[in-house]
Amino acid sequence: MKKILVLALLMSNSVTYAKSKELEVRSNSWKDGEAITSNHVFNSFGCTGQNISPEVSWRNLPKEAKSIALTIFDPDAPTGSGWWHWVVYNIPPKTRSLASGIGKSGVAKLDNGIMQGETDFGVPGYGGPCPPVGDKPHHYIITVHALNVEKLELPANAPAAMVSYYINNHSIAKASLTGVYLREK
Repeated sequence: MKKILVLALLMSNSVTYAKSKELEVRSNSWKDGEAITSNHVFNSFGCTGQNISPEVSWRNLPKEAKSIALTIFDPDAPTGSGWWHWVVYNIPPKTRSLASGIGKSGVAKLDNGIMQGETDFGVPGYGGPCPPVGDKPHHYIITVHALNVEKLELPANAPAAMVSYYINNHSIAKASLTGVYLREK
């Protein structure tokens, strides 16, 4: 009986894993595992980038997806809980990409009902990398989530951690890529 239960659990995990492997995320702005250019670096707190949100595209969205969400998170930030750089949700399921520069800082609502959550910079929209001087290289994880709901009903000023909680509760598949940034001065 135990062998059957273990086999059933392994099979159910395999199916979940296979479903999540269908979704793919890509970016012409950031290559997985490579350095992020100054175009996408924050322009404040001593950083002098252009703070342009990256282009992100995805394919092989599960048929059950009713909306899409995208996050950029830095787990290396010296906060004890990481740093949210961009949270976008209520993306219609027919959408296949977000153009570079769409994540204007201070703008909560985009076209087609797409929403940007408040980042750890304290405003909605994209906020680029800006780690402390002399810190180790930071990893900026872009994750695209396929969601099982058409909309996340959240206040316009919802903080990124709250939005992420709801994204994770409704995620049926996700895919990520990671850019790296080291601030030297």
